[in-house]
Amino acid sequence: MLRHLPTVIPAPPDRPEIAGPDHPIRAVTRQIAFEPGGWTDDRRGKVAELFDGLAPEWHSRDAANRHEAALDALKRGGPFAPGVCIELGSGVGTFTPHLTEHLGPVVVAMDLSFEMLRRAPAAPAWRVLADGSTLPVPTASVAVLVMINMFLFPAEADRVLRPDGAVVWVSAMGDTTPIYLDAESVEAALPGEWDGVAAAAGWGTWSVFRRARG
Repeated sequence: MLRHLPTVIPAPPDRPEIAGPDHPIRAVTRQIAFEPGGWTDDRRGKVAELFDGLAPEWHSRDAANRHEAALDALKRGGPFAPGVCIELGSGVGTFTPHLTEHLGPVVVAMDLSFEMLRRAPAAPAWRVLADGSTLPVPTASVAVLVMINMFLFPAEADRVLRPDGAVVWVSAMGDTTPIYLDAESVEAALPGEWDGVAAAAGWGTWSVFRRARG
């Protein structure tokens, strides 16, 4: 069951309209989340190449308004179980400091793009080159799996998450985020039954899911 929380951080005016529902990467995002075979070797290579090319200027896209949804999720989406946090699609480390501040010291920043990781700070998180569809971690070992502006690999999220773990899904620019799924779609894509909370914050949206109990 998904519960929507009231908005406590209103959206400032003039949100950039970065991507709409017809953006090509929207279709890719849904295929990866819902279709068997949506993530292919060819697609993996093209995504890595794309973000390697974007890495040198990625920091220029940052702005305070892009952080509000992630911070609201960490404050109102908890409490979170202690343990390993994986930030999947961590990029150049824009949001990583928020995770170490709110979720504890064991944060592993993973990305498919070597050039993104190479530009991320060496601390406070470990950096790991990884494919989100086959994470290099044991089953049921992750307390919090964070995806900010990232593709959703539902089966792998379900595999790595502990029974008491949480999936944190953030779209920093709301429904203009190029890689975007609404909270209802995330809930539908995750295997099994989940309970979730969701909200808008600033320009963005977020949702947090935990496995349903009994």
